[in-house]
Amino acid sequence: MTSPVVPSYASGVSDVPLLGDTIGDNLDRTVAADPDREAMVDVPSGRRWTYAQLRADVDALALGLHESGLTKGDRVGIWAPNMPEWTLLQYATAKLGVILVNINPAYRTHELEFVLKQAGIATLVAASAFKTSDYEAMIGEVRGNCPDLRSVVIIGSPEWDALAAATGEPPRIELSPDDPINIQYTSGTTGFPKGATLSHHNILNNGYNVGALCGYTPEDRVCIPVPFYHCFGMVMGNLACTSNGCTMVIPGQGFDPLATLTAVAQERCTSLYGVPTMFIAELNHPDFESFDLSSLRTGIMAGSPCPVEVMKQVVARMGMEEVTICYGMTETSPVSMQTRRDDSLEQRVSTVGRVHPHLEIKIVDPDTGLTVPRGEPGELCTRGYSVMLGYWNQPDKTAESIDAARWMHTGDLGIMDADGYVNITGRIKDMVIRGGENVYPREIEEFLYTHPDVVDAQVIGVPDVKYGEELCAWVILREGAPPLDAAGVKEFAAGKLAHYKVPRYVLVVDEFPMTVTGKVRKVEMREKSVGLLDLGEAAAVKNA
Repeated sequence: MTSPVVPSYASGVSDVPLLGDTIGDNLDRTVAADPDREAMVDVPSGRRWTYAQLRADVDALALGLHESGLTKGDRVGIWAPNMPEWTLLQYATAKLGVILVNINPAYRTHELEFVLKQAGIATLVAASAFKTSDYEAMIGEVRGNCPDLRSVVIIGSPEWDALAAATGEPPRIELSPDDPINIQYTSGTTGFPKGATLSHHNILNNGYNVGALCGYTPEDRVCIPVPFYHCFGMVMGNLACTSNGCTMVIPGQGFDPLATLTAVAQERCTSLYGVPTMFIAELNHPDFESFDLSSLRTGIMAGSPCPVEVMKQVVARMGMEEVTICYGMTETSPVSMQTRRDDSLEQRVSTVGRVHPHLEIKIVDPDTGLTVPRGEPGELCTRGYSVMLGYWNQPDKTAESIDAARWMHTGDLGIMDADGYVNITGRIKDMVIRGGENVYPREIEEFLYTHPDVVDAQVIGVPDVKYGEELCAWVILREGAPPLDAAGVKEFAAGKLAHYKVPRYVLVVDEFPMTVTGKVRKVEMREKSVGLLDLGEAAAVKNA
């Protein structure tokens, strides 16, 4: 008698109920419980806030925004790197029911103008500049084309100081946890970005559950070098901290490995966040061994596929014995799966964990929509409290991603094992079809990480007359490593990889094209590879 087929479906059963608060009410509860606990530390400026001080500044800013004429449902844009004012605005807008629109710090003028108009932003709060971007000048270029934009406030200006120093009681606005409170624009690798619209209920509960699975208590101090404008920073970072009573530690305005290591050691952080490239940069910093990281207990690696070898080093060399992997997307607030602190190292380095509390996941055949048996690949879908309200003013795009049963189709390929753990094998769009064989770049990348001289690797498909597509590997080598070419990779792979999985082309580079959130831009890599390889096959072994 054959065993019954077990479908690739799992639900996150939990005896801890979902929070029914708004973000503002939840912050007030945390403050009431422990007002003198340190809430936020800005390492670059040395500024510190207790929870009581944080609420006082949030309430003052909320009152200032209200007195400026902003009301529930209005949109306020924030265009700034990581800084305390970003966090203050996040909670002040939540108290008013004003929708905060996160604007990517890397945006150029045409992208800024698109978001200002598409979201109908009434007030834009911005830093004066960041890195090489003169924000004030860029805003000046597009402001005349944005009829909804009533005011611009530059952080640190007299106008900001006046907003942030309003005196009196902030208004009590009648709010529902299901109200929209945040718009986050997705990467937009094809066409213009879409604004994922998230509610208090979406992001407050997701932040709380992420923190709970990391085992957060008020004693935890979380180093947040990932961008606030992204869910990783403002939800998994800020909201996870305030809903669990922890301390937010800001190591710098943008990611810098030295500043991050310094902040962890100086502030005795117990948790550290990052995308894989951030952890790689920290582990490979020449001064890494000089930092006392013994306070670290846990943390999160997420944002893009997490290389097994890197994860092992994070545990062994950084002492993050309870580090977790998170998987998600902006449209799901963001996390839908996470490894647990007591999972085996193998489970934590080879999967993205199990379904989150109060959520459902399934893996389906992309063509039929039917749930596949466990152990078979398919598209990952998720459903539950975390699924966004929709794309802002784009019902057609919403319908393309969320089906009639409210399942969010992620576009990611995954395999669920017998215990409910999921391994993400890549994006449907990234899959390479070489001579009729389906090749998943993630598998090849993981293999390349085992090469003693490879620090980081990415694999893409490039056009080929004979096979339709061929594999091209971009690799970053350790300092002082001998040259590596396609022949060297082929020799290393002999007897370990099927011949059709061995990259035909190898490009040695110093860095990958990245988004500001640390995701590799494979579309751009393909374009550059095609240009280089058109020069002739010999170009494939030269540095890009």
